[in-house]
Amino acid sequence: MTVTKVIRYKTKPESAEENERLVRAVFAELAVKNPEGLHYASFRLEDGVSFLHVAVLDGDDNPLTKSAAFAEFQSGIADRLAEGPFQADATAVGSYRLLPR
Repeated sequence: MTVTKVIRYKTKPESAEENERLVRAVFAELAVKNPEGLHYASFRLEDGVSFLHVAVLDGDDNPLTKSAAFAEFQSGIADRLAEGPFQADATAVGSYRLLPR
């Protein structure tokens, strides 16, 4: 069963660049390890301090929990945030080449 998680938050202005660096490190690790069962995107919004993450899991197992870079990203997140994180499960209504079939 596919599970979709949507997480949004706002960083403190002085923490936005560091947050982006940590997020990019997660994607660099994913590119090397290429875990199965994960479809993941992260966006920095127009205001420069808001971030949106969308993770689609092909089951109950979340490969991010095994990622050293993701653990580093999460370790100091409370200090970087001004708001959130707000997490919700989501159901896709439509997708054009974004989500797996």
